[in-house]
Amino acid sequence: MNASERPFDGLKVIDCASFIAAPAAATILADFGADVIKIEPPEGDAYRELFRYPGMPTSDRNYAWDLDSRDKRSVAIDLKQADGLAVLRRLVAQADVFITNYPLPVRDRLKIDHASIAPLNPRLIYASFTAYGEQGPEADKTGFDATAYWARSGLMDLVRADANATPARSVAGMGDHPSAAAFYGAIVTALYRRDRTGKGGMVSSSLMSNGVWANGFFVQGHLSGAKFSPRPPRTQAPNPLTNLYCCRDNRWINLVILNPQRQFESLLQALGLESLASDARFMTQEDRLANNQALIELFDARFADRDLAEWRERLDAAGITFGLIGTLGDIDTDEQMRAGRALVPFADGSGLAVASPMDLDGNSKRAPGPAPALGQHSAQVLREAGYSDTEIDKLRASKVLFG
Repeated sequence: MNASERPFDGLKVIDCASFIAAPAAATILADFGADVIKIEPPEGDAYRELFRYPGMPTSDRNYAWDLDSRDKRSVAIDLKQADGLAVLRRLVAQADVFITNYPLPVRDRLKIDHASIAPLNPRLIYASFTAYGEQGPEADKTGFDATAYWARSGLMDLVRADANATPARSVAGMGDHPSAAAFYGAIVTALYRRDRTGKGGMVSSSLMSNGVWANGFFVQGHLSGAKFSPRPPRTQAPNPLTNLYCCRDNRWINLVILNPQRQFESLLQALGLESLASDARFMTQEDRLANNQALIELFDARFADRDLAEWRERLDAAGITFGLIGTLGDIDTDEQMRAGRALVPFADGSGLAVASPMDLDGNSKRAPGPAPALGQHSAQVLREAGYSDTEIDKLRASKVLFG
């Protein structure tokens, strides 16, 4: 593969999905070259309007649609009409992957369930994403990442500041985008199997399963009989070396030292607290855990003496593992996010885009392009599928095809 080729060049994907994980998985396929056809209802995917919802950051640019629909082609059809469903079925017969997260009862009603779609194309990967899984008493239940990923998995409860705080609210797409990466992995696994066997098949994932996987460390501990203590306030954290500290400029640092035998004295030197190395309260890890609140108080006072930038320099020089508690305002000037390709330029130079979180050598991802207008590619895609201009005009006239 040369630098101009991408692993999914020539792969045709039908994105018949909305809000957010399933279409975002299609976006990753598009990043790697797939031709993604976005199926929208006549009024448009409701996700187009999310950035206008109350409480969302205000902008003249549809940032959510730009992120999750970039480099797709939009076809607007009315699937409730027989002729609209016939269009979709023809597209599916020529596709490699069909992605949907429509609720299972809706799929049955529209006849886009796996049983209805699979006979059209024996090589098709039918990629099904749900809130709570394909079987069980809640299989038909709708959900978003805030409900099925964060709340149901225990994450929303566990990440609260302490046991007496209210459950921590998530932000938009916070569970959807990790789920999209997992769903992408499932689709690619199915494509690999097809490459070996020549046969398509169904692959599935859900918000709930991804949430439990994200919380797997604690969930597996619970299933294994581990005993959990309520999360204490930050000032009473059991281990002062894995705690949050506020700097003079009200910026926070997340300190994570998991090898105290080697790093405790280095930390004390970086903080200018070398005398604590001979303090009987803190000489061993057991001593530090027993006197945790006293050490936190000392660290609190010390971190409050200097700004974040200086502490970053000192801790980096000492080889201490920590993380700055980033804000959105930091991202514009974050050199590492550009160097590490977490942020990449839009192809048209109109700013930066959030990159999908995987790369292949050889520069094989396309630069993020524009998200489509509603039905922008309806006629183009149907012509490629074998429809004549007369047939396309007739579908428009009968309000089956839009855009």
